[in-house]
Amino acid sequence: MEVDDGAELCFPQLLNTSCRKPTLPRSEAVFLNSLVFSISLLTVALNLLVIISVSHFRQLHTPTNILLLSLAVSDFLVGLLLMPGEILRKTSCWFLGDLMCSLFMYVSYIIASASVGDMVLISVDRYVTICHPLHYTTRITVRRVKLCVCLCWLCSVFYNCLFVKDELTQAERYKSCFGECVIVVDYITGAIDLVLTFVVPVSLIILLYMRVFVVAVSQARAMRSHITAVTLQRSVTLTAKKSELKAARTLGVLIFVFLICFCPYYCASLAGDSLLNTSSASFVLFLFYFNSCLNPVIYAMFYPWFRRAVKLIVTLRILQPGSCEANIL
Repeated sequence: MEVDDGAELCFPQLLNTSCRKPTLPRSEAVFLNSLVFSISLLTVALNLLVIISVSHFRQLHTPTNILLLSLAVSDFLVGLLLMPGEILRKTSCWFLGDLMCSLFMYVSYIIASASVGDMVLISVDRYVTICHPLHYTTRITVRRVKLCVCLCWLCSVFYNCLFVKDELTQAERYKSCFGECVIVVDYITGAIDLVLTFVVPVSLIILLYMRVFVVAVSQARAMRSHITAVTLQRSVTLTAKKSELKAARTLGVLIFVFLICFCPYYCASLAGDSLLNTSSASFVLFLFYFNSCLNPVIYAMFYPWFRRAVKLIVTLRILQPGSCEANIL
């Protein structure tokens, strides 16, 4: 690799085997690092509140909230590990070594796959709730949901291991110079991965929610047409149905935002990196990660129980004896 005279290298002692340092202006690099670091801290803090809320309060130990807990764990890891690592990878020389680079990329794939899996499980949960309400309590239990979440993460770990095993065992194999962090996946493997981790799950999510939307609209119309002539018992039933429809809308917003943030990343992967310049590729990746910060904001906007739980956590009232039995619904 030819190096111009005066070019700054990551490791000058290696001469032409060292990568060039990123050439971003200092002010732009400082602003970018500060912005991403701030969002990283916010992502960690917000998702930690979700994790504590669902884990601590027994009223929140429901199948749907267990799925939200799993999603919050993956979002928490994005803010804790992936965002800081991406700052280092994009705006500085990678000095942690080839093995740590491969592990970083491996973890990022695991988290992305687990997030997609959680969204599929959330869609299935809403589908059964709205379309088959009489069978929900028997088909969707906390134990089964916990098992599905564990299988989702385990499958993500083993599945992605197949794609990066060469990188993990031969970390320096595809490195063109010292100081960069990239992972190379051949075209066929990348195409298979794109279909399995994006096309199939997203298609399933869209189909399930289209069905949920149709049924939810019909139920809402039925409730409006009969709301003036119901018994007390029927009123309770209608209130429960309204609650489920509201939850379906909330999780629909969550999935819609997820698709907006994830689709550009996977579409860019499908089109090929050559069609994107450096700034566009960075924006697509940033949007991909920013979804992890938006999810807790959606909970705060639509879930009163989350706002009440945060209030108890911030005021440290969860440290009081018996606080886990508090009524926050």
